[in-house]
Amino acid sequence: MRVAIVMGSKSDIPIAENAETVFREFGVEFDTLVISAHRTPNKIRKFAVTADQKYSVVIAIAGLAAHLPGVIASMTVLPVIGVPVESGPFSGKDALYSIVQMPGGIPVACVGIGNAKNAALLAIEILGSQDEELREKMKEYRKQFNDEEIQV
Repeated sequence: MRVAIVMGSKSDIPIAENAETVFREFGVEFDTLVISAHRTPNKIRKFAVTADQKYSVVIAIAGLAAHLPGVIASMTVLPVIGVPVESGPFSGKDALYSIVQMPGGIPVACVGIGNAKNAALLAIEILGSQDEELREKMKEYRKQFNDEEIQV
């Protein structure tokens, strides 16, 4: 099982690195790719229509109009997790709305603005539904939160 981390611009690499860190911690294989839905539409189409041959989940990092997650989701049946990027005059809210407001029939999961760590954890949970070892690692990871005092 392998995850694709796709971003539309090299400027999103620091966000992608947060997901990469989590995948390394859990021993999940991943590839990080820069493919723009706007600047290289043929390349994103080729990626999306063949993604299920190599990947189990796709994380798509996008800012501003944030079309990347939806474009990928429209061309694959793999789970796609969108990560909106804090950028532009609306500080990422436009990207958030673009990702969560997908039309019925083309779902895209979405995490908080800039929160690639949660995107990676969600991808691991998805993979863990079919992989007992990953599910056990997630249970161990979650134990750290059971012992923390909740601050209100």
